[in-house]
Amino acid sequence: MGFFTVFSHLLPAQQLPHSAYGLPYINRISLYKESLVNHPQKQMKSLADIPGIRLDLRYASDNNFMHKQLYPENTKTSFLRYPAYLALDSIAREVGRMGLELVIFDAYRPYRITVKLWIPVKDERYAANPTKGSGHNRGIAVDLTLADLKTHQLLSMPTDFDNFSDSAHQDFKGTDSIRIANRELLKKVMEKYGFISLSTEWWHFSWRDPQQFEVLDLSFAELAK
Repeated sequence: MGFFTVFSHLLPAQQLPHSAYGLPYINRISLYKESLVNHPQKQMKSLADIPGIRLDLRYASDNNFMHKQLYPENTKTSFLRYPAYLALDSIAREVGRMGLELVIFDAYRPYRITVKLWIPVKDERYAANPTKGSGHNRGIAVDLTLADLKTHQLLSMPTDFDNFSDSAHQDFKGTDSIRIANRELLKKVMEKYGFISLSTEWWHFSWRDPQQFEVLDLSFAELAK
């Protein structure tokens, strides 16, 4: 596929601060920069630099299951680690040739937001346990869908984003054939370029080798600099 596997070394856990849940994480930009020394492939890249995607960051508004804004209102982009960014760029180009575009609901998620999301859910099928962190915190997970490139109309999917029911599962069959076909198209193209699907959420895909990337609790503004 032309994409490389990251052979990196995490900063030693004893050198990192630990969250209230005991998880080592990076919460200062100086530590993030240190983690990139000799490992530039771990850098976070802005998705706004990818042609053919549209950002609809649900946690930067109240259009989410929490019904409140969790990211700063002026959040205009999100981020992924470089290998995942390269793969997403190729995916955007491929779906563009189909007359479609990628719509991004979420990608990088600061660890502090994962803590907030866990409190009302506490179900690891649908929310990350703060004792482990998530692919979003590591900058390798993306929540997305497909839309018509000309009209920008979202393709019909089995559910909306953040639907915590069996209807959102990848193998759910109790819906019409169009929604199933659209879900399968998204899964097929994401997996073609190296992303791994989540069985309980049709919109969620993660890059491989999560153990190669530290959990981050940096603001979008800090990463943008």
